[in-house]
Amino acid sequence: MLYWFFVKGLGWLAALRIHPTIEGVENIPEHGGAIIAANHLAVIDDALIPMSCPRMVHFMGKAEYFDGSTLKGKLKKWWFTSVGVFPVDRSGGSKSLGALAHARQIIEDGHLFGIHIEGTRSPDGRLYKGHTGVARLAFETGCSIVPTAIIGTGDIQKQGQLIPDKGYTKVIYGEPIEVERKDPAEVTREMLRELTDRITQAIREMSGQEYVDEYAQDVKRRLAHQQEQLHA
Repeated sequence: MLYWFFVKGLGWLAALRIHPTIEGVENIPEHGGAIIAANHLAVIDDALIPMSCPRMVHFMGKAEYFDGSTLKGKLKKWWFTSVGVFPVDRSGGSKSLGALAHARQIIEDGHLFGIHIEGTRSPDGRLYKGHTGVARLAFETGCSIVPTAIIGTGDIQKQGQLIPDKGYTKVIYGEPIEVERKDPAEVTREMLRELTDRITQAIREMSGQEYVDEYAQDVKRRLAHQQEQLHA
């Protein structure tokens, strides 16, 4: 499988560039489905976690990563597909629900599913409010959640940068949060938010990031609007 070829065969080459330190591997379940819930600082986060995890991790990736017609775009599609990433249309509706159904099937089949709880890369290195999709998946499947902190990737790979600079990175796998499976009708918004905030807090304590009680997507839209006004 290409996944293990890249992770084991070529991972050591990447490690020479990004020098990863790994902690808490013993917190990753040896068997069965589970969620790896991480913060998100750079594109290479989706390579760093597979490099540091003893089991294969399946990730969602925004659909734009798979639609490129340029050489750079084709390389991105090939890379993400090879390392277990599948596309999600973030426009909402049935397309997004289809990706969540795929994620649920991955977990129920006994595999690891990785997701960035903020839903997008942090615009400034801070930790933003988590989306409740992680919690919903956990309640629907009854799987454990492993809060995961990624450190340093945002310093060596900026927005739009394909190849990261040389530097040092770190992944910390926290203690699993056990979740009891529940009927979807029993799950309330309050339950989803409480579990999501618990995951986010665990990540914050490991990563040392400043927390912002706002969705990163909203901040990015506001910054983009400000830039448009400056150039109007």
